[in-house]
Amino acid sequence: MAFDIEMIKEVYKNLPAKVEAARKIVGRPLTLTEKILYSHLHIDQKSENFARGASYVDFAPDRVAMQDATAQMALLQFMQSGRPKVAVPSTAHCDHLITAKEGAATDLAFANKESKEVFDFLGSVSNKYGIGFWKPGAGIIHQVVLENYAFPGGMMIGTDSHTVNAGGLGMIAIGVGGADACDVMAGLAWELKMPKLIGVKLTGKLNGWTAPKDVILKVAGILTVKGGTDAVVEYFGEGAIAMSCTGKGTICNMGAEIGATTSTFGYDDSMSRYLKATGRADVAALADTLKEHLTADKEVYANPEKYFDQIIEINLSELEPHVNGPFSPDLATPISKLKAEAEKNGWPLKISVGLLGSCTNSSYEDIARAVSLAKQVSSKNLKAKAEYLINPGSEQIRYTIKRDGFLDVFDSIGAKVFTNACGPCIGMWDRMGAEKQEKNTIIHSFNRNFAKRADGNPNTYAFVASPEIVTAMAIAGDLTFNPLTDYLTNEKGEKVKLDAPTGDELPTKGFAVEDAGYQAPAADGSKVQILVSPTSDRLQLLDPFTAWEGTDLKGLKLLIKAKGKCTTDHISMAGPWLKYRGHLDNISNNMLIGAVNAFNEKTDNVKNQLDGTYAGVPKVQRAYKAAGIGSIVVGDENYGEGSSREHAAMEPRHLGVRAVLVKSFARIHETNLKKQGMLGLTFANKADYDKIEEDDTIDILGLTTFAPGKNLQMVFTHADGSKDTIEAKHSYNAQQIEWFKAGGALNIIRANAGK
Repeated sequence: MAFDIEMIKEVYKNLPAKVEAARKIVGRPLTLTEKILYSHLHIDQKSENFARGASYVDFAPDRVAMQDATAQMALLQFMQSGRPKVAVPSTAHCDHLITAKEGAATDLAFANKESKEVFDFLGSVSNKYGIGFWKPGAGIIHQVVLENYAFPGGMMIGTDSHTVNAGGLGMIAIGVGGADACDVMAGLAWELKMPKLIGVKLTGKLNGWTAPKDVILKVAGILTVKGGTDAVVEYFGEGAIAMSCTGKGTICNMGAEIGATTSTFGYDDSMSRYLKATGRADVAALADTLKEHLTADKEVYANPEKYFDQIIEINLSELEPHVNGPFSPDLATPISKLKAEAEKNGWPLKISVGLLGSCTNSSYEDIARAVSLAKQVSSKNLKAKAEYLINPGSEQIRYTIKRDGFLDVFDSIGAKVFTNACGPCIGMWDRMGAEKQEKNTIIHSFNRNFAKRADGNPNTYAFVASPEIVTAMAIAGDLTFNPLTDYLTNEKGEKVKLDAPTGDELPTKGFAVEDAGYQAPAADGSKVQILVSPTSDRLQLLDPFTAWEGTDLKGLKLLIKAKGKCTTDHISMAGPWLKYRGHLDNISNNMLIGAVNAFNEKTDNVKNQLDGTYAGVPKVQRAYKAAGIGSIVVGDENYGEGSSREHAAMEPRHLGVRAVLVKSFARIHETNLKKQGMLGLTFANKADYDKIEEDDTIDILGLTTFAPGKNLQMVFTHADGSKDTIEAKHSYNAQQIEWFKAGGALNIIRANAGK
């Protein structure tokens, strides 16, 4: 039986009536996205025909999921909420704090020792507050959620941007910061701007070397890393129906890389098969009786241009495999053009490592198709030229592929199997020689490939592709190799060609596992003690942020004017810094150390206006804080792209930054800033970015009459005494302005806890 089956039954019992009511209010047929959103309005939210991209709406998600790196801060905040137990089903998953180095057994044992304090903290908090706990080694959060918790027509939020993976099982699943998760776990409404809708019609059918991954690689090339901002991408068509459930999950997962709020697919037989295969026949039986409500109305898919804000059409029968990168997940290149592009751009052609896995491509089907290629190494007398590394998605996947002999095949080509965890995908890869910063190429089936992300080496050119293409290229060891057309020379000197990959969608013998790694919470957690040492360098209890002073902000200093791409990796790096995710002061020492200073083109090197010296960004900001001086950060387009990590908002808040002024924000990061009581502002005129000088002192005016839709003024006083006054836009609504005034949303929750 499925987890939380009574909650799912309740959602399904009310779904038909809620959908019908929404259809009457909107006055037309509904997309799947609209059905799920309107059926999850918070009880206090008045239903109306909400304006896409404009109306702020309060929702009531069905569940919350958290991974260990972000769960620490989310749960530290929840502990301040005054609530005895989570209000909705919630889970915590230990998948980020495990370094990939030697192999699964050694690495997991090391992580359990190195991060014991954190794992024990998360386990005890989960036990106390009624949260399901998945132990280290259980698997990657999004694969575990897909296998155990996702259900068609449901709505969930998660403290990781790739929470969207659950869209593969017909959910609206959205990545958020820990403060949002805290709200929902505390029983409060969750606010979201009503998203715009992008429809992607998939015709034809995948064949040969083309995989579901190639769909999102193609879409990323079309929409770019910001083209999906404030939108939900809904996939439909014969091509969607013909695809596996986990293939759909892959597409939804990497939708985070186009900035989309989430992505989803309508319920079909592939989802029913997957539910049954993963022990949830009860959910499948319920969903089968509600099929018409778990997909868009027929009129929508018949005439999609009437119902979506944008339509993209892709013929899967003609779609080529793609390889995206380097350094950005939207730099899309069809495999047939990769050789020319690589040679033209001077990309390193020798592939040093191929990596399979991560939350987006670690399903049974993914691994089965990769194994069909790995088998050809011996059968065709080949020798794999690149190192090959694997992260299974869950213990259930690992156990099943071991039973089915897949791991033996990988072992025969010299592959190394890491722990069922994120590993290299999120920078937890202790790669030998990376410190030398040598120029090299890797290819992986992950979702992101920003500079330094996987191994910390800025000269590692990382390319994203399907598991099939990753495996073929690891065998060839050559970025210019096209497995669809090219031949390899085997150990006998013969020319051989790789056969197209094949693999079962689901294991024919069924899934199997001895210990999935799940720990249920105590029925009564009131007596569970949570201990945090005051001398710990890993965990730190939170103090509330101070409320707004009630005046305009004057005499602020410019901390940094960031140039170009500034993702959450640049603002709050992962990798070795993950260990401090539960200690706000310690992790604040990585604040903006990856951002490029527009005035000297250097990272972690900004001017301290107090003494004229240059130093690291956190050091300069701590000097301002010690002197009682606030500051602002200025950024470029799509600032805060990437991970949902709210540390990128909490660190500046903790160290005394008062505002972030940018050309445009990524959705989650802007919300995180608001939740923490920060000012997230955008240039009314983007050209004003060029007016900001290194020695500027800044005043922010209009805060005493701060109101929705009303611009603020910012006065930049330059070193020579001259001034520039600019308009700064914002997207704060009345409730979010109250967050700012209170010093953060959590302060309001705490104040109301006893009422």
